[in-house]
Amino acid sequence: MGRPPKEKSLTPQDVIEAAISCLEKDGESALGVNRVARELGIKPPAIYKHLDGNTALRRAVALVIWRKYWDYCQQETGELSDPRDLLIAGARATRKFASSHPALYKVMMQYQLKPSDPEEKAIILQSLGNLKKSLQLYELNDSKLIDVMRMVNAAIYGFITLEQVGLMTLEHSPDKSYEVMLNALVVAIEHIKTPGD
Repeated sequence: MGRPPKEKSLTPQDVIEAAISCLEKDGESALGVNRVARELGIKPPAIYKHLDGNTALRRAVALVIWRKYWDYCQQETGELSDPRDLLIAGARATRKFASSHPALYKVMMQYQLKPSDPEEKAIILQSLGNLKKSLQLYELNDSKLIDVMRMVNAAIYGFITLEQVGLMTLEHSPDKSYEVMLNALVVAIEHIKTPGD
């Protein structure tokens, strides 16, 4: 990425962009003040003027990645309105994003968003809102909606994690298995929304 023309012109955005560049090039282990400073061609103390250490850097980067992810999902789901189509398109978009940006996806998913933090709460609400939008027409009550959210998140995140760590070793296509899982989720949601319980 290179450093800005003058060190004094360095902004938090410069630091975050350099950190994302490091992640894309070298993986999750590259997310640190020292590595980002080398990427920018500056000394680490210059970064501390904008972000207070590795924890603040990880937080800032995770929030930017979440926003990039939601922008990507929005592009991929477009004008879809059918709940089933939205759910499946969103799940496919998530897997594509994770495949294209594995280190970014890991940082995003490993950062625990806190509802007490206004910026982080906004991302949580967007996550819930997007999932609710894809399930809204299922007319689920609150407890069933939570069950579905947990089930969908666990299935998609679990599949992607297994894929990323190389545990999809059998000859059968992971793409086909993913589609089978998504269709099974739709059936499971239909079962959950059935009156009873």
